[in-house]
Amino acid sequence: MKDKSFIEESFPVREVSEISAKEKNIRHGHISTIHIWWTRKPLGSSRATSYAALIPAPKDVVEWDKIRQFIIELSKWENSLDHNTIEKARKYILNANSGKPLRVLDPFSGGGSIPLEALRLGCEVHAVEYNPVAVLILKCTLEYPQKYGRTIKKEIKDDFLEKEVEINHLLEDVKRWGEWVLESAKKEIGKFYPADEDGSIPVGYYWMRTIPCQNPVCGADIPLTANWWLAKKDNKKVSLYPYVEGKKVKFKIVGTGYEKIPANFNPEKGTVSRAVAVCPVCGGVVDDDTTRKLFQQEKAGERLIAVVLHNPKTTGKRYRIATEKDMEVFKEAEKYLEEKRAKLMEEWGIDPVPDEPLKRVPVTFGVINVWVYGMNTWGDLFNSRQKLALITFTEKVRMAYQKMIEEGYDKDYAKAVVSYLGLVLNRLADKNANLVVYNVVGEKIEHVFGRQALPMTWDYIELNVFSGGNGDWQAHHDWILNVLSHLSQIPPVEVEDGGDGDENER
Repeated sequence: MKDKSFIEESFPVREVSEISAKEKNIRHGHISTIHIWWTRKPLGSSRATSYAALIPAPKDVVEWDKIRQFIIELSKWENSLDHNTIEKARKYILNANSGKPLRVLDPFSGGGSIPLEALRLGCEVHAVEYNPVAVLILKCTLEYPQKYGRTIKKEIKDDFLEKEVEINHLLEDVKRWGEWVLESAKKEIGKFYPADEDGSIPVGYYWMRTIPCQNPVCGADIPLTANWWLAKKDNKKVSLYPYVEGKKVKFKIVGTGYEKIPANFNPEKGTVSRAVAVCPVCGGVVDDDTTRKLFQQEKAGERLIAVVLHNPKTTGKRYRIATEKDMEVFKEAEKYLEEKRAKLMEEWGIDPVPDEPLKRVPVTFGVINVWVYGMNTWGDLFNSRQKLALITFTEKVRMAYQKMIEEGYDKDYAKAVVSYLGLVLNRLADKNANLVVYNVVGEKIEHVFGRQALPMTWDYIELNVFSGGNGDWQAHHDWILNVLSHLSQIPPVEVEDGGDGDENER
């Protein structure tokens, strides 16, 4: 009878669970930042359970505690690239299995945690998936770093000395072409995100959706928001303050660093709750069914209310009310979008703005109720400037591939490079849609998929994709480079050809 594996007899469940729970706070280099995957397993527990399943249960009682303690250490993120720890695990697995690398098959690989950790442990890994998104994630996680991401030593000569440096060509090319994409896009559409005269850079543009008041003697546009906060910290509280002139709602900014928040004004009380809206002009109430019908009948709109700013010479964020100039620039971007969209449609043979219907998304995807508010296609999840930014970056990524081919790059290698650029673009889209909320406690731009759903948002923040801050192209590019750097440091697995492999499969 075959000996039982360690995991069949024992496993430090509590300790590994506690370590794995902390992993959600780990970002730099972690594969969770390469692309969202809802059911991705923690790397620590995947590594620990894989190891425990690939070694036999010891017969010596003293060995039990040693192995359990080693598994606990192995599961820690800080040991994921520790040479001594990983090599010790690899040798133990090899020695326990006649010195041959085991073959591990994951038929439902998903986000790649289990095959990645089996690879880290020195196994010959076979990952299978039918979801095309998961296939892309797996290629960028497992295949490309191992195939193209090996660090090589190269002699560098200059006028003064000769030295040996280590180069990761895949990492360098993803960095180089990501920067090329950024500069090319900025050269074309950077003018639609102008800095203020004092040098302050717009971080984001704060929009509110609007519906017409249904009181026939009013008819004002109701700006929809659950509250008026822009910043809500212990030491900084800034709010929009709505006031009425005629039948128009106007705004000014009050709070820390601005005019004092009026004593009779409650920033917590907005104009809409559960789709029931209250007009700030006449006090009329619009019921939830009517609110939804107004959106479906395309009678709703949106209004640019404020601009979030950062000045490189100071710390923290500042706010100002949006001006006519801000809207003029947006309308210019809107006009350019029409030209750009028509040009790319002719070149590509498809609409560069996704027009697939949202209603056909499977229920398993999560809660999607935005189509109830007239958002019927994926393209409806972005305003005009957001669409322009995303199709421009998409075009530049495609152009980067063509330029690589012109420079003599191998086609498969060039495909690997642009795959990572595609992941940067995906992260940017998650941060640059009209469902993105502004985190008033952290004063930061969140992203669409805070959970597995597409819920309606009454107000949203539009990202400046060239802001130089968290959330723009450069920031997402850096995240992908961090992950690729980590994955490239996993030692390669030497696999012998030949044999049916029955003895070294588990």
